Amino acid sequence: QVQLVESGGGLVQAGGSLRLSCAASARTIGRYTMGWFRQTPGKEREFVAAISWSGGSTYYADSVKGRFTISGDNAKNTVHLQMNNLKPEDTAAYYCAQTFRNEWANPQAYNYWGQGTQVTVSS
Repeated sequence: QVQLVESGGGLVQAGGSLRLSCAASARTIGRYTMGWFRQTPGKEREFVAAISWSGGSTYYADSVKGRFTISGDNAKNTVHLQMNNLKPEDTAAYYCAQTFRNEWANPQAYNYWGQGTQVTVSS
């Protein structure tokens, strides 16, 4: 079983940047996708970005396109989410997750989840 641990969250002013990281406890064998989701209290978990196991395909929610970049480091079993030009509406708990299914925007398709890291953007 893979354990995922997120880091890099914090408090930042609007327009600022943060870089989230997600470290996996073990190397994953097979064709998988790593995703980032976010959630605010009382709302459903929302897809943010995903990257295929090879790194050849990336996917983004429309709300973060052009501002966020997902990348992977297979040698270190780590996925990053670079977030630039942050907005107050980006405030949420951010989670990384892993799936072997081809439904990268559907949180129900993901098998493993991290504990989350809080991102707060002040106006």
